[in-house]
Amino acid sequence: MTDLPRLARPADAPAPGIGIVHLGLGAFFRAHGALYIEEAMARSGGDWGILGVSLRHADLRDRLEPQDYAYTACELGPEGESLRIGTAVRSMLVAPEDPDAVLAAMADPGVTIVSLTVTEKGYCHAPATGRLDFAHPDIVRDLADAARPVSAPGFLCRALDRRRKAGLRPFTVMSCDNLPENGALLQGVVLDLAARMDAELARWIEAECVFPCTMVDRIAPATTDADIERLARRTGIHDAAPVMHEPFRQWVIEDRFVDGRRPALEAVGVELVEDVRPFEHMKLRCLNGTHSALAYLGYLAGAETVSDAVARPALAGFIRRLWDDEILPVLTPPPGVDLAAYTHALTERYANPGIRHRTWQIAMDGSLKLPQRILGSVSENLAAGRTPRGLFLVIAAWMRYTSGVGEDGQPIDVRDPMADRLRAVWQDGAEPAAIVSGYLAFDEIFPGALAADPAFSAGLTEALADLLRDGAEVAAAQYA
Repeated sequence: MTDLPRLARPADAPAPGIGIVHLGLGAFFRAHGALYIEEAMARSGGDWGILGVSLRHADLRDRLEPQDYAYTACELGPEGESLRIGTAVRSMLVAPEDPDAVLAAMADPGVTIVSLTVTEKGYCHAPATGRLDFAHPDIVRDLADAARPVSAPGFLCRALDRRRKAGLRPFTVMSCDNLPENGALLQGVVLDLAARMDAELARWIEAECVFPCTMVDRIAPATTDADIERLARRTGIHDAAPVMHEPFRQWVIEDRFVDGRRPALEAVGVELVEDVRPFEHMKLRCLNGTHSALAYLGYLAGAETVSDAVARPALAGFIRRLWDDEILPVLTPPPGVDLAAYTHALTERYANPGIRHRTWQIAMDGSLKLPQRILGSVSENLAAGRTPRGLFLVIAAWMRYTSGVGEDGQPIDVRDPMADRLRAVWQDGAEPAAIVSGYLAFDEIFPGALAADPAFSAGLTEALADLLRDGAEVAAAQYA
């Protein structure tokens, strides 16, 4: 439907100056943070326009540029869709095309926040330790060529160094990724890299820069060509880069910013708090943990989306038991939050038929996600003398998924930085115990103390044997 008129920025849309550079501009941030920031500017003013940066590809820039970076945000509720036009994004750069332009934008004194949604793998760290992986190819390149960084930590270090040398204040570095204590993790990898580059730079960053922790929550499934065509038929306008999202949203931010400079986010429902950890642990374990459970078990059972998966009684009952028996007992609720009510609301969000969040999409990069979403709950249950059989089954389902062959014998397109190494564990005729042993040898994923726990390896072996014998849905039903 490209013969239709192209979406344009509304004539009456504000034109704020650039105050935020966002690395990894994608669907989630445009469906979440960018909308909050737009609302905050409408309420309280300020030059908080967003310059987006793609660290890899030009596709999104090429879709947004003809629309002057406006896009449709489509809220998918149980009763139907509602639309709004997002206008907080003012421009976009593609880092491989001109890394110096990205560094110049980040070093501009008008920019006071650099935010990120680069996914777990964008931090170039080892999930089991949280430290920078100096063998990561992007980090090797960053250290070899100071003028052309490629990783998010590389751009942050080089841009902060420009500001230091120019006598400018640093920007606030704000992670918006689903990682526990994401600000502290990001600070750690940046300081690791900076120390290797220049010890004085590392000391300046540690003394002057701020890395607030955040928790973000909104389900935003990947936009499909069918979504674009449906919106075009409804509106008579072609938008090449709309975003889809559920009605629910939440943003919790540790209220620490360089010189206190930030948008008035509290005016539009963002929670500014002293300690984000209870919120992020709740979300990572309750939502992201069960999302992963539904992704692996659901995909293996033939469920294309999360809503399809929770429509199956065995899988819906399984995640309910996960919450009640294995996740909530080792979770400290945030102040004023009823965890039972929170998980009940998650069930309703998962069942929303308007959200087609593909299990295959959620299943990506499991080697990076499981340590954050699953393994903490496992360790704390074992330390308390409980056997988390349901969480063992989730890990076993991930193992089966990463074998690259589904229960129907068809190949699985596994997208994971360790995909080849994981698949190699599945040698012909390998028994469950040998497969589990092979996976537990990956210290990038499994902390040494957990991998060495006999109860953990025995529980995983039993869960994998059940899964291979009975299939995902039956194995989940036996637990539920």
